[in-house]
Amino acid sequence: MKQRIAILGSTGSIGTNTLEVIRQHPEEFEIVAFAAGNNVEEMLRQVEEFGPSVVSMSSREAAKEVELRASRPVRVVWGEEGLEEVASHPDATYLVSAMVGSRGLKPTLAGIRAGKTVGLANKETLVMGGSIVMKEAKKHGVDILPIDSEHSAIFQCLHGENTGRVRRIILTASGGAFRDWSREKMKSATREEALNHPNWSMGAKITVDSASLMNKGLEVIEARWLFDLPYDRIDIVIHPESIVHSMVEFVDGAVLAELGSPDMKVPILYALSYPDRLPLKTEALDLTKMGTLHFREPDFDRFPCLKLAFEAGRAGGTAPTVLNAANEVAVEYFLKGDLPFLAIEEINGEVLSRHIPVADPGLEDLFEADRWARETARLRLKSLSPTRDQ
Repeated sequence: MKQRIAILGSTGSIGTNTLEVIRQHPEEFEIVAFAAGNNVEEMLRQVEEFGPSVVSMSSREAAKEVELRASRPVRVVWGEEGLEEVASHPDATYLVSAMVGSRGLKPTLAGIRAGKTVGLANKETLVMGGSIVMKEAKKHGVDILPIDSEHSAIFQCLHGENTGRVRRIILTASGGAFRDWSREKMKSATREEALNHPNWSMGAKITVDSASLMNKGLEVIEARWLFDLPYDRIDIVIHPESIVHSMVEFVDGAVLAELGSPDMKVPILYALSYPDRLPLKTEALDLTKMGTLHFREPDFDRFPCLKLAFEAGRAGGTAPTVLNAANEVAVEYFLKGDLPFLAIEEINGEVLSRHIPVADPGLEDLFEADRWARETARLRLKSLSPTRDQ
């Protein structure tokens, strides 16, 4: 029986990789709904190829253009209501949550409440609302299957294991574009340099987060909820080759690792086909050609965003929401050229330090904390000049 799939973020990096996987297995998967931003041309191509019954765009204008130009009959919706309609589509059995940012939380929850299996690439869903999301998933009997390569690796290493015998999980990090840069050099880092990731092809926001190691910090918070482990049992190692995607250490000292070439289609297909495995056309891993693999401890002094993420995670409540929101604003300004790279961490730290977390937040608390953090970050940004020396 085919998995009938709805995708949030179909025109982004994870979304387009998901479609490549589906092209390789048309007998296994069928598209029923898409949601995207404002990339009208790409959405039109996807509608023509896959024939979804519903698509959603971010803006009314983009939705109207898709509706007018679509080569096939399709219902076109837009905005937050459109996202939730796609996520809870009655014909879908599986939701790929691949949006970037906090906007992914509400529609992912809508999919969970509609009983969809969720392939999760939107880490902000668990960073913001981990407690609520996991409770809702349990309540509705929904599986949340990780798509991020690191969490997929942990998930695969734990398959068939007694999770009560886990000593710790070890998330690997490439180190991003600036892994070998000094703090002095990072002061003048440009947008283009931050987006020059040495291993992975990802969207702009995630690539900048990789350069600051904020992405890895958010993944730590996500892992805490996915695998129900405290922060003192979640470690990070810098692994520049991105071949070992993550590891699990058990109480007897055994360490299981998942290895592979850096290709997001591998964890995507595993999440879509779980508990089965399907063949995939991808570059085979040849360790004899790789030679030596390197590992080192993360440098919390050079990359303080990583430290902030651990602090926010341990503080709990609304603190991770606030850190994520401040970071989204700061990265947005950096990508526009309105903020130096190192000011991202400054904004994040200042906003987080001013917040008093709500200990057991409901959804309204989360979105109020998100709103407050964005407003506070923007007010602080007005005092910073793009040429300000740090």
